[in-house]
Amino acid sequence: MTVRVGVLALQGDTREHLAALTEAGADACTVRRPAELDAVDALVIPGGESTAMSHLLREFELLEPLRARLADGMPAYGSCAGMILLATEILDAGVPGREALPLGGIDMTVRRNAFGRQVDSFEETIAFAGLDAHVHAVFIRAPWVERVGPSVEVLASAAGHPVAVRQGTVLATSFHPEVTGDRRVHRMFVESLQA
Repeated sequence: MTVRVGVLALQGDTREHLAALTEAGADACTVRRPAELDAVDALVIPGGESTAMSHLLREFELLEPLRARLADGMPAYGSCAGMILLATEILDAGVPGREALPLGGIDMTVRRNAFGRQVDSFEETIAFAGLDAHVHAVFIRAPWVERVGPSVEVLASAAGHPVAVRQGTVLATSFHPEVTGDRRVHRMFVESLQA
């Protein structure tokens, strides 16, 4: 069964996720409007800038429909900024009125830019539960998870903090597997939709 997976295409690395999802066996498409959100089985929220994405979610009238779909059990995967937005609580969310807005997809508290500024970006090889070998992780102004709820599974950690988590059919990573050519994280997500 081929699943239709949308990639939120308001800001961020949309193209890379579309390619990774297609290689992982999904029917991938962009999502910019509520009708497009209604037409997908699952959604990927890419890396980018979480405050800009939050602003655009409001402007494109997607914020509440997306929160509602997540509350109704829509599967989702978020990388970096996507992880931030999927949280129930965001620390250092930004300037009031222009802050990153939590979508509530995973019961977790996330700290924005926890690993530092752009100049502090780094790469590291990390163990990732459920995958056959370590993952080469690219962290770019990355968040980390400070708190997880009781039903959240920690899949990977770096610097003593969770950097990959899953709650039911919602997955999040603070790093960017879409830029490495390693499709295992995307394949894990797509296969969870086909189960």
